[in-house]
Parts: sequence; C-alpha cells; structure tokens
Amino acid sequence: MKFVDQARIRVISGKGGNGCLSFRREAFVPKGGPDGGDGGKGGDVILYADPMMTTLLDCQYQQLYRAKNGAPGSGSNKTGKSSQNLIVKIPVGTLVYDAETGEFLHDLDTPEMSYVAARGGDGGRGNARFATPRNRTPRRVEEGHPGQEKLLRLELKLIADVGLVGLPNSGKSTLISRVSNARPEIADYPFTTKVPGLGVVRAPNGRDFVMADIPGLIKDASKGAGMGDKFLRHIERTRLLLHLVDPSPSMEPPAIERFKIIMTELESYGADLLHRQMFAIITKMDITENAEAAGRLKALIEETGIPVYCISAVTGLGVRDLILAVSEKLRKL
Repeated sequence: MKFVDQARIRVISGKGGNGCLSFRREAFVPKGGPDGGDGGKGGDVILYADPMMTTLLDCQYQQLYRAKNGAPGSGSNKTGKSSQNLIVKIPVGTLVYDAETGEFLHDLDTPEMSYVAARGGDGGRGNARFATPRNRTPRRVEEGHPGQEKLLRLELKLIADVGLVGLPNSGKSTLISRVSNARPEIADYPFTTKVPGLGVVRAPNGRDFVMADIPGLIKDASKGAGMGDKFLRHIERTRLLLHLVDPSPSMEPPAIERFKIIMTELESYGADLLHRQMFAIITKMDITENAEAAGRLKALIEETGIPVYCISAVTGLGVRDLILAVSEKLRKL
C-alpha cells in the first residue's frame, strides 16, 4: 500500500430538518390545535483513529465527506429522524489543522479516539412549540439550522517508542526485521526503504515496545535534500532514538563524520530532536575489517556522552543486550 502522511479533506455536516406546520383535526379542540413536530438533527462528521490504518491514502483519494441532512418534522407531533453521523477513519497519530487558518484543532494520538470535525445542525422547531394561551394556533415554524463546512489538513506522525535514524545502508531495516514483526525491503543500495515502517519488539524481559524505521537521511535533508526531511516528523513522538552507524573504513566520509551528519540534521530540523534520549549503534560487526574501525568510532562517540552498542543484525551479535538496554531505558523514561 502506498504510504501517504499528509492530506486535505473537506467536511460538511448535515443540515437540521425543518419544523412542521400542522394542525390536528379533533372534536372539541379549537381549530384542532397545533401538532407540528420538530425537525431531526443533521449528521456530524467524525474523525476516528482506527488502529488498523497506517496511511492517509484513503483521504487522498476521497477528499469530500458530506453527512446527510436531518428529516423534517411532521404532524401528530412527530419529530423528524436525525441523520446518522459520518465516520471518517484515519490512522492513529494524525494531527488535524484548519487548512484555511492554520489553527491546530486536535491530535488523534490514541487508538479509537474520535473528534467531531463538523457538527450537524439542530432541527427547527415545529409550530406546536410556539403555542401559548394567547396564541393557540401559531403558524410559526423554524427552518433547520445549517451544518458546518471546513477544509482540514491532516498530518500523520507515527507513534513509536523507538526511532531508528542513520544514513542510507546503515542497517536500520536489517535490525528492525530481526527484532520485530516488520518485514521491510532490504538490499545493498541506498534508499531501499522509501517509507517509514513500524514493528512491535518483544524484549527478553517480556516488555513490548514499538520501533519505527525512518528512511535514510542524508546531508542537508533538513533543507530539503533527498527524502529524509519528508519523514523527520515521524520521530518527533519517539522517546528514544537509535542512531545507527556503519563503521566501514572503506567508506567516505569517515564514520565519525557520518555520525556528525545525522546529528547536524537532527539539530537543524528542530523539535528538540538533538536532545532526545539516544543510543549510538555501531552496526555490521560481522565484517572482520570493521572491528578496528568500530573500536575507534566507539571511543569518539562515547566522548559525547552517548551510550554505544556494537551489534551485527545479521548474526545477532549484541542484539539481545541492545534490546534489553532499550527496554530498560524506556521503562525509566
């Protein structure tokens, strides 16, 4: 399925039904008496956070959501039928903005949370409502109240406990596929992963947490280079970042410079990402030539105060200890 994390939709709630002008025909009642019923309420348009949805693709294809109007009232004091609400299913983690004013409206960050995006109009009152001792035959009724119309901007930010960041081919997809139920595409060329992916990880201590694989960032991604800036928003909600670095001595620039590139992009993006809790993960320790370079890189990173773990997601070396450390860190956070 195509991954879509932004969309614009127009929502229109239903108009209330009109009140009824009616008089009953009854013996010994002057002029029959008024018995016009009220109109029914128009339908609301409700956004619903569906835990089974992972993309705003549906909202890209269907951009107009219109609820039905309420039915008019009728004689014998019968109230018109209220319209059913229109439920629009969207992924958990979707932020709702007014597209015309930019005003933030709601954050659907909890499964099965709902938000009334456009409230339906109330039904108008029938003439029975206006009867008084002085006016026993009122001919006054109300029209149904109009509904609301809004243009909304939806922005999805994945909800995950842990976010994986790093340059392309640093081993993020291999790691998340080993420790979780996620099955991303894995290949030896850059930008294999084109969309963020989520996986549920069960730690050896029995605790579960959600891990997000963020597509590879590159230098100047925060300024629009590559595609990393498009997905940086998805790590704003994470509590812990795992910064993966390939220590290969044959790659340019040197490993410590590759580490600094990502740190610079996190700082440039803002949202306090640079100060988010972080582990540095030196990957691909199954390759013999990486051992010496990894030792030097580990020492340099530790000087910054960031905990460092050396792993091989291919063989599993160090992965169990890493997941336990992540689980314990999340518990403390």
